[in-house]
Amino acid sequence: MHRQSAKKHARADNTKRIRNRHRKATLRTVMKQTETAIAEGNVETAQELCRSLTSLLDRAASKGVIKKGTANRQKSRLTRKLHALTAVF
Repeated sequence: MHRQSAKKHARADNTKRIRNRHRKATLRTVMKQTETAIAEGNVETAQELCRSLTSLLDRAASKGVIKKGTANRQKSRLTRKLHALTAVF
């Protein structure tokens, strides 16, 4: 027989797991869209997606979905690619 508090924690953990999976999936989707826009050379779309992705990464890091260093590394790599793209044009 499980304690009542263990059942509550299990419910809360399941809710958090679902929420975190959704946040990670959103991050991956926007990251792929941004990478595609950069590869196609679409500067305006890439810049817009980069701004939204930066916000999503910061929010995910603050919520503990991903680590702060991971978010910073991904933002840095993305901005380097974006600057390389804008330097060409």
